[in-house]
Amino acid sequence: MSLLIFTGIVVGLPGAGAELWTKVFITNEWSFFQLIVLLVLMVAAVGCIVLVERGERRVNVQYATRMVGRKVFGGQSTHLPIRVNAGGVMPVIFASSILTFPQTLALMGSTSPRLQSLFNALAWGEPLYTLLYVSAIIFFAYFYVSIIFNPNDIADNIRKYGGFVPGIRPGKNTAEYLNNILTRLTLVGGCYLVMVSLVPEWMISGIHLHHLPWVGGWIDENFPRFILEGLGVTFYFGGTSLLIVVGVAMDTVSKVESHLLMRHYEGFVPSAGRIRGRRG
Repeated sequence: MSLLIFTGIVVGLPGAGAELWTKVFITNEWSFFQLIVLLVLMVAAVGCIVLVERGERRVNVQYATRMVGRKVFGGQSTHLPIRVNAGGVMPVIFASSILTFPQTLALMGSTSPRLQSLFNALAWGEPLYTLLYVSAIIFFAYFYVSIIFNPNDIADNIRKYGGFVPGIRPGKNTAEYLNNILTRLTLVGGCYLVMVSLVPEWMISGIHLHHLPWVGGWIDENFPRFILEGLGVTFYFGGTSLLIVVGVAMDTVSKVESHLLMRHYEGFVPSAGRIRGRRG
């Protein structure tokens, strides 16, 4: 399913590239400098996604030595990896799905002026929409991580197998320690998802800060137009699409790399620069 979604997104890339070429070199709607800025932003966004998606906090776990008959078990030291963006793309999907509901109601038509003004304020690119979008992404980042990661269960499993985090008592203290780490990492991951989601939207349509009441006129006169109206890029990739494409590409390469190593082949790249999987 991931590869199907990946293919459905990537298939629009040649058309977007042809449209961008037309704007720069044929119709001259864009300057060459704007093209360079766009390419730099795209490379920076992909690099940021790769860096954070591979980022993890490793919690050291030490296992005590125990005797079973004449054999000695345990005594080794390992680590518990906690990803920076443990929720993946799901918080963005949840947030965007909820915020499309008012827009769907607006398409059905409404005779109430108040409802219509509310629907206009929740349109894509409006300040209220952006504020709710950011808040929903961070909320669902914590919500989704709380479902897939239970510090109490992990602390109990570590204690059952004779393990402990150095300097932390097993059981409740270990669960609280893991929960504190997860809380801080989830905040970083939520801010990362907000940035990745908003930068493509700003490139496409901008953030309409001049629509704010009271200060909208001053913002309209003093802010650059590319912030308020965007760069006019009708590009195919949004924030969610970038996350899916980069994530699926890295996972696919990692799985093929692991398969080649299991079959006693060399990988795609030398061992010093080998791409490691999410759990590697």
